[in-house]
This record gives sequence, C-alpha cells and structure tokens, in this order.
Amino acid sequence: MITWDYAPAPESRDIANLKPSYRMFVDGKFVEGTGEPLKSINPATEEVLAEVSTASPADVDTAVKAARRAYDKVWGRMPGVERAKYIFRIARMIAERGRELAVLESLDNGKPIKESRDTDIPTASAHFFYHAGWADKLEYAGYGPSPQPLGVAGQVIPWNFPLLMAAWKIAPALACGNTVVLKPAETTPLTALVLAEIIQQADLPPGVVNIIPGAGGIGAELVNHPQVDKVAFTGSTEVGKLIQGSLAGTGKKLTLELGGKAANIVFDDAPLDQAVEGIVNGIFFNQGHVCCAGSRLLVQESIADELLEKLHTRVSTLRVGDPLDKNTDVGAINSGEQLAKIRELTQAGDDEGASRWTSPCPLPEKGFFFAPTVFSNVSQAMRIAREEIFGPVLSVLTFRTPEEAVAKANNTPYGLSAGIWTEKGSRILHMANRMRAGVVWANTFNRFDPTAPFGGYQESGFGREGGRAGLEAYLDV
Repeated sequence: MITWDYAPAPESRDIANLKPSYRMFVDGKFVEGTGEPLKSINPATEEVLAEVSTASPADVDTAVKAARRAYDKVWGRMPGVERAKYIFRIARMIAERGRELAVLESLDNGKPIKESRDTDIPTASAHFFYHAGWADKLEYAGYGPSPQPLGVAGQVIPWNFPLLMAAWKIAPALACGNTVVLKPAETTPLTALVLAEIIQQADLPPGVVNIIPGAGGIGAELVNHPQVDKVAFTGSTEVGKLIQGSLAGTGKKLTLELGGKAANIVFDDAPLDQAVEGIVNGIFFNQGHVCCAGSRLLVQESIADELLEKLHTRVSTLRVGDPLDKNTDVGAINSGEQLAKIRELTQAGDDEGASRWTSPCPLPEKGFFFAPTVFSNVSQAMRIAREEIFGPVLSVLTFRTPEEAVAKANNTPYGLSAGIWTEKGSRILHMANRMRAGVVWANTFNRFDPTAPFGGYQESGFGREGGRAGLEAYLDV
C-alpha cells in the first residue's frame, strides 16, 4: 500500500555554530557575569546546549551605567541619519545570518524550523529595517517638531519569540535615540547573545545595547534601577502587575504586553476550509506559545458540527516532532515547567466536563511534547475557557447571534487580539468595532508586520509596539 508520509528532512544543527558557553554583553564587550551560570536546554531532547553566564545585581548596575554613558555622550546626541546607518547594518546582518539564527532558535526554543526560518528571523530583520527608516524622520511622526528620546530603556522579553521579541524592543528604542539594557528569558538566551555578536560586528558604539541573561530577579533589578527611564516588558500578566506596582510614582515610562485569551469567531457564511486553516494557525502555531493565540473558538451553532469534523480531520494531519525537521508542524513545548502547566489545565477541562479530542499523532519518546488537543462542549465558566494555557489546546464554544458572539468574546479579563471569519465586510466592521481587543484580524490570524501597532487592553497590558504609534513609547512626548 502506498503511503504519502513525508520522509525526514532535518536541518543540520551544525549551521547554528553552537558554542559550549556564552557570556553576557556589556559596554561593547562579552564579559563573564558574576551570577550563577545557567544551562540552556534543548526542549526537544532535554540535552544541555550550552552554559550561559548570568548577571548579578552588580552587573545590572554596570550595564545600566554603561547605557547611561553611551546615551549622554554618544547615542542621544547622534543625528538620526547616523543612527539609521547602524540600525540598517544590524538588519542586513540578521538577514545574512538568517539560517544560522533560525537553527539556533529552534534548538534553544523548540519551535519548528520552518517557523523560525520563515517567520521569526525575517520579521526580526524587518523590524530593524523599518525602524531604521524612522530614525531621521521622527519630527514627522506626529509627536511634535522635535521629539526627544527618554534615555535608558530597560527591556525584559519572554521565551516564546526570543530573537523577534529582542528586535521588537531594541529597534524602536535605538531609532528614537535611546540606549538599551535587555534581559532575555532564562530558558532562551542564545539568539539574543548572537544578536549581541551582530551588534558588536556592526560597530555600534559601546554601551548602546547591553544584553544580560538571568532569572526573574535580574529582571526586577533592571526595571527598578533608578537610572532606567523607560521599561518595556512582554510576559505574564502576573509579572506585569508586579512591575506596574513597583514603578508607580517613579515617573518611568512603561509599556506592558501581557497574556491573552483571544476569541476566533466563525460565522455560518465563512469559507469553512479557509477558516479551519486560520483556526489551526491561530492556536497551533509555535505550539500555542503565543500571547495572542486564538485559544477560544466561537462557532455559529448551525455549522458547529461540520466545522468541528473538518477541524479534527485537519489537526490529525499535523506532524509533531523534531523541531529541526522541515516537515514538522508542531515542535516541542519550551520547558518541563510549561508542559506541566498545560497538563494541569487540560486535566481541569476533563474534570469540569468538557469533551476532549486529542490528535492521534505519535509523539517522540524524549523531550517536552504535547499532542494538539481540542475541547468541545466548553462553557464560559471552565478554566480552559478563562485561563491562558499557552499551549496547543483549543476550547470550542458556540453562539447563535452576533450579539452573543460579542458578549462571549469580550467575557475575559484579557483584550489582546481576536479573529472574525465571515464573507460580509459590514459584519466584519460591526464586530471589530465591538471587540475589546487591541488587534482584530479578518479572515486571517497571526499576521504581523513591523509597520502595524500591536498591543492590548485590560489585563493584556497597555501601550503599542510597532508602527508609527509604537514610537511614542520611546519618545519624551
């Protein structure tokens, strides 16, 4: 019998140029941190990839002071047209080393190589290209005739998009004339430290960008440092609340991009096959490790059975396995801790009476893997409908009218994103105006562009990143 299974097509891990150890980057040099070293783990194999030196509170102070000197003496005074040259150079070098960065990202994070290769790395480069274009045009951005930078930006990023989040944060800060101290996530520091190599090779003045790995305590030291003027954080809502509380009354500018529980709404006139692809992309992209993942599917009652059947068929074809295999659709969960959280919440779905369907796909024997899972017969009171699972788990609810869809979609403390599937443009506009979400996609999902602002409401944070609107967070306006 003929089968149409894809033969393995692994990318070579040698391309990543993996080193046995990495050091933090401060004041233009790679130096040993005085914190406790950490070991970066490959979540697909549970092997140690490299040892990474980490910062201590004293190292945080050194990095912030280096950033302050660079701001006062060099970068803050530099004309925008000159800053742009450096930022363009970084963008080009990221693109030139794209394959290396993609393989390293998949090794360190667990995401499929086709996602890191085709989405993460190109978009990271695009953020530097886009913001380089703004560096000498800030007076035309709508924030006054002579907008000024803030000073030193302390930035803390998560593990789900390590290099992309670094670019997302660093590029606008540099374009606006600020200097940066960035703390990458403790489980995924490697591509940020290779970005530091690129920054060094681009001859960026010492101290303009500093990258200091460490755990959450180092992030707290950074955001609370008295010489940090601006804080940008992407991560959990719980940590975001702590940061907001600690900075209250300090005068520091703050942007928070936090959790989400997005609704993906499918009406009875939607093109179902196209909608199914959007649903799959909305929740199973990057193993569901996406703040704006479409983790709540709201389906009009009249088409629920048909759509669910199509969805089960499509999800059962997803290939789970080696992140370096170009045929893999769903890679490894980033850590054992995150896998345990996903298992806890899916067990809660079982206990509360939802109907679980799990893809019959085989899972690797080693590593942190979780099969794509769909819950139906979900009520709004269940934990799986309320809490952010941050994994490949979809909760399906139904609705009868647009008003009911809006009410259910907005019945969440979050407000980061939403999706609408219908052939009627008037319905799209009607729904989008009523959705309490920072980003609303129409007949698509998870589309990102550096020219478009991104951010949320309520417990999904505040402030916008990307586009002209995102410049405001790094300007004294």
